[in-house]
Parts: sequence; C-alpha cells; structure tokens
Amino acid sequence: MTENVPAKHALILSGAGRFADPWHPFADTSAALAGILRGEGFDVEIDERIDERMPDLRGVDLLVVNIGDPDTLDPALDEPDRAGLLAYLSGGSPILVMHVSSTSLPGVPEWESIIGGIWVRGRTMHPDFGLAHVRIYPERHEIVAPLRDFTLLDERYSYLRTTPDLVPLATHEHDGIEHPLLWARTYGAARVVYDALGHDTRSYDSAEHRAIIARAARWLVGDLDS
Repeated sequence: MTENVPAKHALILSGAGRFADPWHPFADTSAALAGILRGEGFDVEIDERIDERMPDLRGVDLLVVNIGDPDTLDPALDEPDRAGLLAYLSGGSPILVMHVSSTSLPGVPEWESIIGGIWVRGRTMHPDFGLAHVRIYPERHEIVAPLRDFTLLDERYSYLRTTPDLVPLATHEHDGIEHPLLWARTYGAARVVYDALGHDTRSYDSAEHRAIIARAARWLVGDLDS
C-alpha cells in the first residue's frame, strides 16, 4: 500500500500594508498564483502580514514573494524579516519571486544576490503595458524545455541590473536589446526562480505563463520529472 504523501505547503506573501502600491492588484495576482499552485498539488496559504510571517518561515516548503517596494524602512521590522528569510534559504528551501518584488526588501541587503537581479531606480523601466512577445530558450532549462515563444498582455521589465552569470530562460526585446524576463539559479543550497511577468491578472490568462509558473514551482521543490 502506498502511503499518502502530505501536500507541500506553499506560502504566498502578498503585497499589503507597507508592501502595497497603487499600481499592482496583489490580492488578485496572488489568488491567480494560488490557483496555479493548487493545480500542481500544493497546499497554498496567502498571507498579507509580511512583517509577521517572514521572520518565521518554518513549515514552508515553497515561499512565493509577490510584494511591492515598501513605503517605509523600519529596522525594527526589516531586521527580523531579513533574519527569517536568510534562515529559510540557508536550510536549502526554495523561493519564487514575482514581478515587482524585484523592487522590494531594501532592508535585506542580500536581496539582489538572492534573486540575481534587481530593479534600479533611474535605470530600470518598462514600456507601456500591452501585448508583449516573449522569447523562450527551451534548451537552457527543464522549466522551459517544452515551451515555445508566446505573447501575452503584461509589462516588460527592461534594464534590470543582473548578475554577470545569469542565464535568461525567457526574454523580450526593447530598444534593440534583449532583456531577461525569467531565470532560475541557486543561492547557497536554495533554488530560486525570478519571473518578471505578472503585473495583473491578464498576465495569468496566458496558458504559457501559467505553465512557466507551474513548472517553476515543481522544479523549485524538486518534483519536475519532465
């Protein structure tokens, strides 16, 4: 008889309070992310209490960060968040970082090296929201191996500051330059995926984008077989 294996627990930290902004409907995009993860067999929790949850991530199998740039810096809050996040990653636990979260956590100086890239004010930008053509490199990673180029409605982050060894799995072109939109990497023993797409729920109407997130989540927890 095969024993029932408990579902892996995914925690989505969703932008609210000091991690909200006027441009991103975090509650809606987090709900869309939750639907994709539940479809892959995860037990999913959405929490908007970032400063309460990040300091203690015990019991989380997959952390999903879907938050904005905090409107205040508070060492009394930032340092426990940093300690909790680093403890989680030091145990080899994985993290999926979405869209505008590349602007976030200025109180965590390791955030840029964790993600592998970051939004830089005065440099990074995006063209107007609209139809975006996404180029896929299926030969570069199992996350995108079965996928091909596609289009969707979204923002296209451009001129992110990225690490020199970064290998883009998906890109877009702007001003004659190819800009990375998706990559996978490790931070110590922890697996990390950054997905620059996902401005609002129209991004999640794309079957290809949903497939990227589903496969990324399974790769992050070591369950991607094909």
